[in-house]
Amino acid sequence: MALVPMIEIIGSPRSSDEILTRRTLDTEQDAPATQIVEAIAELENTGPTELPPIYNCIDDLIANLFSSPPPGEADANITFTYRGYRIHVQQNGRMTILQSTS
Repeated sequence: MALVPMIEIIGSPRSSDEILTRRTLDTEQDAPATQIVEAIAELENTGPTELPPIYNCIDDLIANLFSSPPPGEADANITFTYRGYRIHVQQNGRMTILQSTS
């Protein structure tokens, strides 16, 4: 499944972080956590099943962001670390994956 490339990011990554990819999660197509793992697997040139479960890092936070979203004016965001990547997900489905160098 291909993820749609993201056009813009809100906020700024730390200057020591390199942006690797920007995408928009399609929450009607697949679970957000699954799409995140697929994006990381693509970056690492491996299969998603070769990676450790992402739920060890985020539990149901990502799923809840989309299943029971706060009002749009809340502008909710989640940032977490998985396998040395800093992953930033916005309430509107925009995702940025950064390689943390710090």
